[in-house]
Amino acid sequence: MREVTASGQTVDEAVESALKQLNMSREEVEIDIIDEGKKGFLGIFGSSRAVVKVREVQNRVEDAKNYLISIAKNMDIDIDVIVEETEKVVTFTLEGDKLGLLIGKRGRTLNSLQYLTQLVLNKDGHKFQSVIVDAEGYRKRREETLMDLANKMAEKSIQLNKKISLEPMPAYERKIIHSALQETNTITTFSEGREPHRYIVIKPS
Repeated sequence: MREVTASGQTVDEAVESALKQLNMSREEVEIDIIDEGKKGFLGIFGSSRAVVKVREVQNRVEDAKNYLISIAKNMDIDIDVIVEETEKVVTFTLEGDKLGLLIGKRGRTLNSLQYLTQLVLNKDGHKFQSVIVDAEGYRKRREETLMDLANKMAEKSIQLNKKISLEPMPAYERKIIHSALQETNTITTFSEGREPHRYIVIKPS
């Protein structure tokens, strides 16, 4: 991440000087004003120059996208990554050949990629966004499977009159289970364990 310290007669002049050195626009940087400067008597005596520190803003989403591409490349898989970003969620959709290797059995490889990509995206700690990594429409199919699983396990829990623990799932998959059963008065759901091994427990109310 590049940064420069520059000075000028005014803050604007100092910023423009820094931008020229970095060859960047204001939208691509963060600006810290170290000294606003001041005009001296008659514009000469006691005057001081404005000083600013300007640094390149790290593109977290682009870093995460490149991370996914590099992981795939290490697995000898060439992919394109389509990015959709909202305030709270960034979705990375993988396109290319041999995507089954990136999905893995029951989506475990895809879930691991999603977990690691979320760490890359949020490593600076300034702004947290959830991550979804998808390929070949797997997430939609998985959502349908999870909703069916939720209903079957709820019925089983009631029939056996005991709690049932599901396999570990990422947070967004657990949310699907919770949502599928939230209107069921005879069932209670909650999560236990620590990420990335956190899982859902279903039990009769």
